[in-house]
Amino acid sequence: LQWDPMITTLPGLYLLSVGVVKPAAWLLGWTGSVVCSVGMLRFINLLFSAGNFYLLYLLLFKIHQKNKAVSGFQRILSALTLAVFPTLYFFTFLYYTDPGSVFFTLFSYLMCLYGNHKTSALLGFCGFMFRQTNIVWTVFCAGNVVAEKLNEAWRIELQKKKDEKISSRRGSFSDLTRILQFLVEYLISPKNLVTLTALTWPYIILVSLFFVFVFINGGIVVGDRSSHEACLHFPQLFYFLSFTAFFSFPHLLTPTKIRKFLLSLRKHPVQYSLMTVISLVLIWKFTYVHKYLLADNRHYTFYVWRKVFQRHELVKYLLVPCYIFAGWSFADTLKSKSIFWILMYFVCLVVVTVPQKLLEFRYFILPFLIYRLNIPFLSLYRQLLELAFYILVNAVTFYLFLNRTFQWENSDEVQRFMW
Repeated sequence: LQWDPMITTLPGLYLLSVGVVKPAAWLLGWTGSVVCSVGMLRFINLLFSAGNFYLLYLLLFKIHQKNKAVSGFQRILSALTLAVFPTLYFFTFLYYTDPGSVFFTLFSYLMCLYGNHKTSALLGFCGFMFRQTNIVWTVFCAGNVVAEKLNEAWRIELQKKKDEKISSRRGSFSDLTRILQFLVEYLISPKNLVTLTALTWPYIILVSLFFVFVFINGGIVVGDRSSHEACLHFPQLFYFLSFTAFFSFPHLLTPTKIRKFLLSLRKHPVQYSLMTVISLVLIWKFTYVHKYLLADNRHYTFYVWRKVFQRHELVKYLLVPCYIFAGWSFADTLKSKSIFWILMYFVCLVVVTVPQKLLEFRYFILPFLIYRLNIPFLSLYRQLLELAFYILVNAVTFYLFLNRTFQWENSDEVQRFMW
């Protein structure tokens, strides 16, 4: 019945906690001190973590069901690896919204893939109650439906024109122009719009309710709005790509990929030069530094910023080649997906990351997991390498959190290093 004005998310986690611990207390005769203890509340996230493991396995099975070469063991191993993904796994043991937010978003995505769109939208609403930005992943679920219909229509278009040179997966700039032209023509057709609306109406209702909420609330944030102002922070995309390259290095940083990238660089120097110029301009004009990033020395982002970006004014520009390679490699691993799916995912990625002023690794958890679920399986050796890397990062993180405590001058409370 109390609300801390510094809390900026809706009370999904707290309502669900009451819904779990109150009946447990009534059945088992627990006292208030047990029911509302730190341990009991943190236990809620352990339940979510177990659910996330199962959902990740089901999603991997559904997304890659046509790939008969992948064994059941590899699917379980991949699900386990993603379940212990360091940035998410750490918050399993604290009372944070992340495990629940991921649970309902993944559940919503799974129901969408199975065609249960009303259930998917309802679960999307639960995810929204944990974190408002999860509405973007409701749009992503609707986008999956739209992308599927676009793929069907595009294949028919290709058959009509009997033009085998055009592909919905890869091609030249002229092919991309043709695809965008087709996209516009398809989406301005009233008949197609009616069909898409009939398929995605549960998501449309939820997104409409979201806009009503934003209008009534006067913004997306509840509570402390001064520290969560939206802005066009385009370098967040570069930070996300770097984050993804770090945690997916067995997928993205292979000798074969580096050779392919250098070959692509040699073939298309003009395109890469243009990308470099655009990246430099975006960094120059749209880099923002949140006060928390500079002041809160408990979080790893504080040290990343101080040790890397604050070394010299030019460092943020010198990292552009790394960003371009990370972006190329990121896109290369998604080439098995259709161009419409990639466009839809990229739009959602931009919307969920770019408006955030604060560099916070927790904001990257869901876009990373959705990306990682949709890329091809690695060899068993590389899967084991990825799992071992995650376990190592988790061990270091827990060690620092538990054993390397410190104190601030103006506070008696113990401070700990964390994500």
